Amino acid sequence: MNKDQVEGAIKQAAGKVQQKTGELVGSTNQQVKGAAKQVEGGVQKAVGDTKEVLKGK
Repeated sequence: MNKDQVEGAIKQAAGKVQQKTGELVGSTNQQVKGAAKQVEGGVQKAVGDTKEVLKGK
């Protein structure tokens, strides 16, 4: 695992928590921010995954 994979997974988890918290308190703004953070984390994790594949070749 590399840095991008770890940080991406953490951002995804944090985004999910933020989104669910927004749902609980009725904050659309927090829900949107949480969803965006999840996407950002997914992209970063995918970059890390790609780096790992390329490193193995």
